[in-house]
Amino acid sequence: METLQRTANRGSISTGYDIDNSLKFEPDNTEYMRRSLGTDGNQRVFTQSMWIKRTEISYSYATPWCVGNVALRFDSNDRLEVWCYTYDGTGAGTSRTDAYRIVTPNKFRDTSAWYHLVFALDTTQGTESNRLKVYVNNERVYHDGSSDIYDQTITQNSYTRCNGTGNSSENWNQIGWYYTGNYVFAGYIAEVNFVDGLQLSPTDVGEYDEDSGIWKPKQYTGAYGTNGYHLKFDDASDLGADSSGNDNDINSIGNITAADQATDTPTNNFCTLNPLYAMTYPLAIREGGTKSVADGSVGQWQSAKGSMAVNNGKWYWEYSGFSELNTFLGIQSADANGVYNTAYAWNLPLNDNSFYIVDPNSRTEGFTTTKATTDVWAIALNMDDGEISFYRNGTQQNSTVSIDGLIGNGPYVAIISQYASATNASTNFGGYNSGKAISSAASDANGYGTFEYAPPSGYYALCTK
Repeated sequence: METLQRTANRGSISTGYDIDNSLKFEPDNTEYMRRSLGTDGNQRVFTQSMWIKRTEISYSYATPWCVGNVALRFDSNDRLEVWCYTYDGTGAGTSRTDAYRIVTPNKFRDTSAWYHLVFALDTTQGTESNRLKVYVNNERVYHDGSSDIYDQTITQNSYTRCNGTGNSSENWNQIGWYYTGNYVFAGYIAEVNFVDGLQLSPTDVGEYDEDSGIWKPKQYTGAYGTNGYHLKFDDASDLGADSSGNDNDINSIGNITAADQATDTPTNNFCTLNPLYAMTYPLAIREGGTKSVADGSVGQWQSAKGSMAVNNGKWYWEYSGFSELNTFLGIQSADANGVYNTAYAWNLPLNDNSFYIVDPNSRTEGFTTTKATTDVWAIALNMDDGEISFYRNGTQQNSTVSIDGLIGNGPYVAIISQYASATNASTNFGGYNSGKAISSAASDANGYGTFEYAPPSGYYALCTK
């Protein structure tokens, strides 16, 4: 559906309802949240609403939410799979009536955008097509029609395992992974509303921006029901806290800490590393699109680029967490491919303390200084005046370099390139940091971004606000 792309939420919307935090989920760490129930709720009528931002694509069966075989998952082709197995009663001794599954024709692989997912079930509805409604950005999704192996019916008044207490893992409401203990979601999740006993419309929790036509969040003001909850992820010391008033806190958290709290949200979208760029030798991207990992067996320079391209303004971002130094840090035109093609970069050689400024036509020694893997490096990009500056631990290291000759090749994106021997680095655009722990929590002049060092005066985090 073209509308899903045209109105994709990339933030920067005056909503009247700001979402301040999200939570980062990473498959390599098996990060998830789970709530088991002490009281039965409505197993025929409920709604799950959440906002997600994917950062790793083509990951088999990445699951942002499930309750047993009631699930929303992305397959290895980045299509959305909807599962809803139903039964003839509640409890372990009942028989399955339907194995409803659809696979969408759409591929949801835009890692620069937030998606709003709504799973709204009411099996008591007399019209079969009204019993389950699934939406992405207020557009209802349907089966792609390519296969007839999936059951496309839900029996009236049938039950799910959702909201029940008697079937262990099949009843647990799980955020970020599948109930069998695998297929972890990769990306950010924000503004989670589970409503027990009501089949909501997306317009209960979202609305179109009247100026841009973009689908955006709004505050849910209705009832939550017995087992309903609202996750805002706003308390780093209690990330599973329920804000609905029901005190239905998440009661099992797997490998998630305060460090996984992020400020990348549907109402302020931050730049991340973008796996969609067709680099000749791509870096693996992890940890909410902020960590890059080189493959030591490739024997080539490997690269990753940011998701936000700019051709004006003044911008700041940081790098840290290096396990070794053999790296280019800089900018590149958005349509370029490779390390040296229209790039202005700062080379951090592995074996000496010389640093080189690299442009498409030359490599010149910039300066000599001591360096360490514990350093925080940064770039201040001034697109208004065509200049770039490089920083180490908050101090500018070079004379400002003019990039006027390449402005016409913009817009530009951030780039990191690492040789095979260099592994693991973090690019911090301000929305989430996977590198060196931040002690100062500095922000830009508007209060956006979380950095180790304050951006220079007049420079801002690469976010949509």
